[in-house]
Amino acid sequence: MIHKKTDRPLFSLEVFPPKKTATIDTIYQTLDELSDVKPDFISVTFGAGGSVSNSTSISIASTIKEKYGIESVAHMPCIYMTKQDAANMLDELEKNGIDNILALRGDINPDIEPVYDFRHASDLVTFINEKGGFNVIGACYPETHLEAASPAEDIKNLKYKVECGCNELISQLFFDNNHFYSFLERCDIAGISVPVEAGIMPVTNKRQIERMTKMCGASLPEKFRRILDRYEFNDNALRDAGIAYAIDQMTDLIAHGVDGIHLYTMNDPYVAKRIYSAIENILNA
Repeated sequence: MIHKKTDRPLFSLEVFPPKKTATIDTIYQTLDELSDVKPDFISVTFGAGGSVSNSTSISIASTIKEKYGIESVAHMPCIYMTKQDAANMLDELEKNGIDNILALRGDINPDIEPVYDFRHASDLVTFINEKGGFNVIGACYPETHLEAASPAEDIKNLKYKVECGCNELISQLFFDNNHFYSFLERCDIAGISVPVEAGIMPVTNKRQIERMTKMCGASLPEKFRRILDRYEFNDNALRDAGIAYAIDQMTDLIAHGVDGIHLYTMNDPYVAKRIYSAIENILNA
């Protein structure tokens, strides 16, 4: 369990494999710079498109651990995996010394029929724990999963996923901390007591964040919309305003005793390093 390693809030990063049009070296250039941040762990997304033959993600996760000495977490989306696919991936992770998995259902591609060996992330959590030897992390949604009938149903499903063997949780991105605090209250009432890391995404592009929030159901508060509207056509100003907003969010979260912060880096080490330098003293106080 990663959260046993420190009493202060954890600070972690997410990266994704380079696109097919880019060379693998681009991610290692990114990691060279991100290693200066000294995160508690770095998670690696599995990649899009429904393919289960994604050795690049495992290779990157292994390199993070072996070359940089940073704990790594491999994303494992299951909606397009057969049980044999999942077993093969677990074998590969084990061979590469990766023992932390973020167990996900994954997004459904409307053009690809799901496999349905695993209908929910909880099914995968159970499958991983039956094999044993892995620390399983789950995802959670401060503003409720888009497919849940209600916040109460979402929390009920989350509690079941934790009972299946999730040792900790990482939240979807959000831009209003009050949503996160309300979510933690619902978790507490439901008896969900595992550590929860707050997922934060610094905004550097208006169109990108509008697409992301539509996909995950996160809302944009008025204060944040004003930033987007004012600096939409000024890339540097929007980047700096997005960084400042993220730092403000994190400062408040740390003051409220958050278990950890998971920074969605979008493979941008400049942004990640600026944010970490601003909160480092607060984080370690």
